[in-house]
Amino acid sequence: QVQLVESGGGSVQAGGSLRLSCAGSGYTGTVRRMGWFRQAPGKEREGVAGASIGGGNTYYAEYADSVKGRFTISLEKAKNTLYLQMNSLKPEDTAMYYCGASKQRGGYWWESNLYDDWGQGTQVTVSS
Repeated sequence: QVQLVESGGGSVQAGGSLRLSCAGSGYTGTVRRMGWFRQAPGKEREGVAGASIGGGNTYYAEYADSVKGRFTISLEKAKNTLYLQMNSLKPEDTAMYYCGASKQRGGYWWESNLYDDWGQGTQVTVSS
């Protein structure tokens, strides 16, 4: 059974930074893509960043326009851990952040229905 466990959330002031981690275990089959999503109260879950996994330690990172230049997704395969470095945080970044893993081919990284497994989420709160 796949387990994804997020950590690293918290409360920061605008302009601050946080680093989220997502530790994975119990994988069966080939994980082709991992992503970070967020959901604010009353809003739909939205893609923040995705990593399409290649051979070796390679992956291709993509970002939502709202976080480009501020957030960085990274993957440490040896540790089965996905990270999201978040800098220059804004109040509008406040949300529950989730990591997801997908074994499916095709589609786009921001399509949440393509992800097979999800973590429980970690809360990020940014105050002005």
